[in-house]
Amino acid sequence: MAIIQPRSDQDGQPIDLRSDTVTRPTPAMLRAMMAAPIGDDVLGDDPTVLALQERAAALLGKEAACFVPSGTMANQAAIRAHTEPGDNVIAHRDSHILHYETGGPAALSGVGVSVAEGPRGLFDGPDVDALVYPESSNFPRSRLVVVENTQNRGGGAVWPLEQIARVAERSRAHGLRLHLDGARIWNASSATGIDPARYAAHFDTVSCCFSKGLGAPVGSAVCGDRATIARVHRFRKMFGGAMRQAGLLAAAALHALVHHRDRLREDHANARALAERLSAISGVSIAFPVETNMVFVDLGAGLPAAAELCDRLRSAGVLCLPTGPRRIRLVTHLDVSARACEVAAARIAAACE
Repeated sequence: MAIIQPRSDQDGQPIDLRSDTVTRPTPAMLRAMMAAPIGDDVLGDDPTVLALQERAAALLGKEAACFVPSGTMANQAAIRAHTEPGDNVIAHRDSHILHYETGGPAALSGVGVSVAEGPRGLFDGPDVDALVYPESSNFPRSRLVVVENTQNRGGGAVWPLEQIARVAERSRAHGLRLHLDGARIWNASSATGIDPARYAAHFDTVSCCFSKGLGAPVGSAVCGDRATIARVHRFRKMFGGAMRQAGLLAAAALHALVHHRDRLREDHANARALAERLSAISGVSIAFPVETNMVFVDLGAGLPAAAELCDRLRSAGVLCLPTGPRRIRLVTHLDVSARACEVAAARIAAACE
């Protein structure tokens, strides 16, 4: 495996901790893109897209996969494939599909969402029971349960496999389908050592992202049984996500699947070390246990508000995002080294003074 050198502390660029989506293709990834055989994916003959879809499906233990431009399209095409207008979806209140996908379930699929509660974006079997509508012409039809693993707004929390099994068991008892928003399923697998296919086995469809921790520039996939993925493919076209010579992008994703999955543990170690340093700053507390590559920081009353602190840090060469009036999020990734995290922590401490 090639050694991947983080670049945030090597080329004079800011230390960018806004998200793991900000990574740039490595030289080896760029070479793979340029060498990729390409065709026309809309016509179904791009060999690199076909290879990526086959590999993603195999990794997640599914029959088929559909390559899409973004994680949002992956989730929304899956929701549309499982539901009809007027149906109802069950998801956690903090789900990505509710906060960061521009009202997609209502606008694109015409479905409502009943929200579950629970710490760190996780819920359990009895929550499903409580949210299923009775069979009646008066109510929407409960049709789909969505789980997000890892859970972004829960601090990158990893779902325990046994909890997923309980949610799946109760969902099946009610005749519901299940979709896994696995944008960071690779992080969950790396953190626990559990094969991603074991997580995916409980779901009818799984979305997975290549442009977050894996570092590809673009792309996600939806994996599932052939009939459902055929519907996903149709709705990808309807939503404007069909691409032509997409093999250039698929080659980057293929390279990332082969070369970048094992190194995710480095991001997790860097996040834990960053959290430890930040917790030593007076007035700073770590909002959630750090399980993967996300650090959420709460700012005490004596410190600047989150937006103000992020502005100060931008001037100091550290980029991060406010997620609330007094909370910021920092995300480690392959472009940020352990040394860069040390420097970032020192600059954050100085900005808090």
